[in-house]
Amino acid sequence: MNPKINLYLSNLNEQINFIDLEIDNPILKCEKAIEIILASIASLKHIIHKYSFKSESEEIHFFKEVKPQFTSKLIYYNMVYKVETKKPYGGERILKKYLNNELEKLKRYFDNNLEFYKYYRTGSSYLDYKYFTRGKFDIKMTLDSFYFEVDHTFATSHDFKVAKIMAHDLVQVYLEDKLLMMENKENKEKTQVNPKVKQNWTGSKVALIELLYALHTEGVFNNGASDLKDIVEYFETVFNVDLGQFHRVFLEIRMRKSSQTKFIDTLKESLIKRMENIDEK
Repeated sequence: MNPKINLYLSNLNEQINFIDLEIDNPILKCEKAIEIILASIASLKHIIHKYSFKSESEEIHFFKEVKPQFTSKLIYYNMVYKVETKKPYGGERILKKYLNNELEKLKRYFDNNLEFYKYYRTGSSYLDYKYFTRGKFDIKMTLDSFYFEVDHTFATSHDFKVAKIMAHDLVQVYLEDKLLMMENKENKEKTQVNPKVKQNWTGSKVALIELLYALHTEGVFNNGASDLKDIVEYFETVFNVDLGQFHRVFLEIRMRKSSQTKFIDTLKESLIKRMENIDEK
């Protein structure tokens, strides 16, 4: 497989991660993300048009494992964009009903594609030669109508379905998080802190997430009994920062090619240097 593809995916993940953390407005965030993803997919398509797969298994791997990592992001941000732009005005009851309806749409898609969900989720491969090689579609396999309009040199009958499954998982988390935040707002008063001087977190959001995961792992809050989500919410309130989908950011941190603990390493180096400077004085 062309090494440029892995580079494109790595760069795309980094750009998306930056957008998620630095742009708070969800509509602007989606618009920027979609723009970047479309450019990345166009570059990917250009490579594939010039590339000849060395084997059927390599072609299957690309359309089953690689391409959906690009297109799932496009589907996800497009769906979130629609959710946010069509969001009704009104009280929390109306908004809750709207978000639950969106979850119901995901369930309907799942129900309508149950057989393929089972095939994909169980890691099956006996039909990969039909699902993930170009030009081998079977009309009996519940094809989405859009398939007949796409560029068949860059699509198989089911690579888009895989991308949709991946995207729907993320959209479900997005919707459930919104509903949970509303529920918490209704049923639970957050800790009120009134210090003399308000402290805002002005460092990188990625850095704070890395730090919170480390602190939670060490069990330093409430003798290790605190839930990670509660810790994140507390820090968001106290330090006036929105950490968004922190679970997803942590996955990105895990995939770093350089140091996985970049911020913690920097903290250690800075503290040691400060101690050494004090000794010198």
